[in-house]
Amino acid sequence: MENFNTPLLPNINYPADLKQHTEDDLEQISQELRQYIIDTVSVNGGHFSSSLGVVELTVALHYVMNTPYDKLVWDVGHQAYGHKILTGRKSVFHTNRLLNGISGFPNISESEYDTMGVGHSSTSISAALGMAVASQLKGEKDRQHVAVIGDGAMTAGLAFEGLNHAGIENSNLLVILNDNCMSIDPNVGALKEYLTNITTSKSYNRFRDDISSVLIKLSELGPNAHKFVKKIEKSIKGTLLNQSNLFESLNFRYFGPVDGHDVKKLAAVLKDLKDIPGPKLLHCVTVKGKGFALAEKDQTKWHAPGLFDKITGEIKKSVNDKPQPPKYQDVFGHTLVELAEANKNIVGITPAMPSGSSMNIMMKAMPDRAFDVGIAEQHAVTFSAGLATQGMLPFCNIYSSFMQRAYDQVIHDVAIQNLNVVFCLDRAGFAGSDGATHHGAYDLAYMRCIPNMTVAAPMNEEELRNLMYTAQLENMGPFSIRYPRGNGVMTDWKRPFKAIEVGKGRKICDGEEVAILTIGNVGNFAVEACKELNTEGIHPAHYDMRFVKPLDEVLLHDVFTRYKKIVTVEDGCLQGGMGSAVLEFMADHNYQANVIRLGIPDEVVDHGEQSELWSICGYDKAGIIETVKKIAVRRTTATIAS
Repeated sequence: MENFNTPLLPNINYPADLKQHTEDDLEQISQELRQYIIDTVSVNGGHFSSSLGVVELTVALHYVMNTPYDKLVWDVGHQAYGHKILTGRKSVFHTNRLLNGISGFPNISESEYDTMGVGHSSTSISAALGMAVASQLKGEKDRQHVAVIGDGAMTAGLAFEGLNHAGIENSNLLVILNDNCMSIDPNVGALKEYLTNITTSKSYNRFRDDISSVLIKLSELGPNAHKFVKKIEKSIKGTLLNQSNLFESLNFRYFGPVDGHDVKKLAAVLKDLKDIPGPKLLHCVTVKGKGFALAEKDQTKWHAPGLFDKITGEIKKSVNDKPQPPKYQDVFGHTLVELAEANKNIVGITPAMPSGSSMNIMMKAMPDRAFDVGIAEQHAVTFSAGLATQGMLPFCNIYSSFMQRAYDQVIHDVAIQNLNVVFCLDRAGFAGSDGATHHGAYDLAYMRCIPNMTVAAPMNEEELRNLMYTAQLENMGPFSIRYPRGNGVMTDWKRPFKAIEVGKGRKICDGEEVAILTIGNVGNFAVEACKELNTEGIHPAHYDMRFVKPLDEVLLHDVFTRYKKIVTVEDGCLQGGMGSAVLEFMADHNYQANVIRLGIPDEVVDHGEQSELWSICGYDKAGIIETVKKIAVRRTTATIAS
């Protein structure tokens, strides 16, 4: 960063402060804002390169638009750090993504400048259009509505649905397409090629610039000029290159592409666009990670790098001499390749998360059998269904939270037809500092109510491998396997495959008086809890259910026959989850027992470290110990002897 004689950002806390400066100051403010993001994220962590790429756009938008009266909607929200800093949260930005701190994404309850809470992609156009139509109905003709969406998010069907509707509303809507050829991983698909053609066609760009300038100037002449402007647009449409047809055929006026890092030019263009009625699309070309050389070079790695040295770029890692268990996602990735080597029908599908899900391992080993379909979860599921009808065996890997977006396809296209699609749901349970939009709280509940669906969760890496192996042995129908974000518990996880009987749990340890029933990774909390309870004379039994559907009824009959105090533990919502399934079994078979359910309560849980959220919700090791102690009779050696 340059050494400015008079730093400007310290005195800018809100857009009103920004507007006190001249356009000549905007470049310096942008440089200071970029450095502020680098300084803070390097020591506190968080999403990084996305916000660096839209610094100039963020400054220009808040300089020109009358926010929060004018509505600014960010898509996904990875890129909104500069927005937060300029809208009253600079002094608390260091708490970003920390427990009780500000959210890492726009949050409607956090600030009036955050017009829409986001975290999933491709919602901005529909939301901004809703706001624009509401303004029309209320007679607020001067209110601007801006949706900022990346080219990656534009690949989702919801974005096109919004564009399609917006084109007929004639509402005051500006869509800004932030084109950097990236989402988290490099973008794929025909839209990417289409946008590349636009940005690299020199003759087309000169023609568009000339036409855009003419249209803007004519629009300044007033309402009577608009009809003339439309006639000009119609007459030149056949002359323009094919690249213009996509957006203009949807009745959007297309402007661009423009340099998304020329802040003065952006401000000037935004001022002009405010005076043009109807739906408009401004195509901005940006560089993800702009201003930090390493982030520009490796944009995927620097999407959310964690803590790093801002001078050397060295990403800091915790020092631990002991071998660490692998991430569950990596166990999935390596296991999938092993299975695919032995079964030629296995294919892998991911909706734009190859590195986040470790599908990139198969994409490298077997590029013709692994598919990144873009940010399109619905398509990923139905594409998998189509593959399955032809005898292929799709492993469809989607984050638990994002699978919610394709729920209809799971039911309609897979389950009703009883197709053998294996859903591997990463980030199940609490996702941590990404917060409520990313927590995988609901998949156990929403999957177990679907006919034909098998619903399983491994307690460790070996079980994950064996469940994946089991799911591809024969036509199992729809098969859901969920696992958490982060590391597992085994260093010697790569063991020979063993089939697991579907619907069969296992006893971890026998006990007396109290039985603990767990599903998935939280079973490891119960193992540790039982060890500590044993030292205090309390000896609960522990069962790993493995399957929520079908339930192991033989195991449950044994449990309810032997125990009258039962604790269920799950890293998912209590409503409809594994604990609910156990209560249903108890009622259906007329058992009587004191059943206490531990899991995610019926409320929106904000961001924090996974361990913090487990503790708050009371189902970590300490929470299990506390619950068992409340209902168990303490048995010392003397008590047992008497």
